Amino acid sequence: MTHNGIDIDEFILLTIYPTAVIFAIGYIARKINLGESLKYAIQAAASIIFSIVYLLTIPNGGAQGLALVLLLFGLVLFYMARKEKLTSPIT
Repeated sequence: MTHNGIDIDEFILLTIYPTAVIFAIGYIARKINLGESLKYAIQAAASIIFSIVYLLTIPNGGAQGLALVLLLFGLVLFYMARKEKLTSPIT
């Protein structure tokens, strides 16, 4: 069996880091009363940044699948931010 450069424990850590950051952004946004659309946009940016970093730094394509999932999740979060911005009442 070929080895792609990262072990399962490293892969689990690579999934925990963005998850922790996204939850932390949500927690901080709730504490400082940040708008939902801005919270989603910041989470999307963090997700896409993690995706780019994983594509550029993980050797032998070891995290390409995870990077793709993070990229898609970031795009969905940007869509949610846009939808929230359009449907929220202006205050």
